[in-house]
Amino acid sequence: MGDKNNDINEKLTSAEMGKLWATYTSNTMAKCVLSYYLKHLDDQDIKKVVEHAFNLSGKIVENIKEIFIQENFPIPIGFTDKDVNLDAPRLFSDEFYLHYLKYTIKAGMSIYSIAIPLMTRKDVRDFFINTLDSTVELIAEINDVLEEKGLMVKPPTIPIPKKVDFVQKQRYLHGFIGDVRPSHALEIAHLYDNIESNVTSKGLLIGFSQVARTEKVQKFMLRGKEITNKHIETCSKKLNKDNLPSPPLLDDMVSTSTVPPFSDKLMLWHKIEMFSIKVRTYANGASLNGRRDIGGMYAKLLMDVGLYVEDGANIMIDNAWMEQPPEAIDREELAKGLK
Repeated sequence: MGDKNNDINEKLTSAEMGKLWATYTSNTMAKCVLSYYLKHLDDQDIKKVVEHAFNLSGKIVENIKEIFIQENFPIPIGFTDKDVNLDAPRLFSDEFYLHYLKYTIKAGMSIYSIAIPLMTRKDVRDFFINTLDSTVELIAEINDVLEEKGLMVKPPTIPIPKKVDFVQKQRYLHGFIGDVRPSHALEIAHLYDNIESNVTSKGLLIGFSQVARTEKVQKFMLRGKEITNKHIETCSKKLNKDNLPSPPLLDDMVSTSTVPPFSDKLMLWHKIEMFSIKVRTYANGASLNGRRDIGGMYAKLLMDVGLYVEDGANIMIDNAWMEQPPEAIDREELAKGLK
């Protein structure tokens, strides 16, 4: 990961601190979740993939910890053995683990790829490059296993264009009234991707709502399930209008167990983090969209997500569960202290 003798003389930037802190916290959570999955796994092919993901998360945590110790940076608490109950009964099916990994790894790849151009210290940049490369290998392995087991649901197919063409009229942008064109390939891709992620998110929320210990967290999970279901239906309607299929639900892959395998803190943080990633994926969909109705749809979905994440953060703060990321100096407070 670079020449440590040279790197140690170069201070971490705010971007490096922030991305390392977020990556460390997320992967301590991943270790807890995946260690529980490994206790309830029958399919050996799927077990191999989950073990790969667990070992990668452990390696990421250790590499970041090494950088933090070198910099005398306080090691975040993140999530520990106290946040997982390995003796809890099975909550999800083996197949669900593959969909879960695909769902969470897409989020991780987004974080790592955005981090790389912002990293100026060679050892940190190399760390994120290596982490992204390893994560890409893992998602490829997951897709291979899904394909081999006949579990892969592929995005819809559309005809190959007969020729190169150009947009001639402004009605190409219509969406609410008048002559509305069919969705183009990029719109379909992002609608499908968001539905696929939301389908897994809904399954996770169903499981979490069954096992949450406190009423506030349980209600938060149930509300998240309703929001996610509404988003699945909204995006699916856009595909179905063009006679295109959408991914099936995974609700039946959740068991009836009510014994919590995870702490309320972990489950709450998990959903806040994944809903926060939706802000990025919905914005990506909106940015590559050319129809006003789809743009308006994403704006409404983003509003739902923003309110939900804020309410979840308030529950975290009320319970003293939210660790504070590194922040800039408050010069006004500093000045007050000198008076």
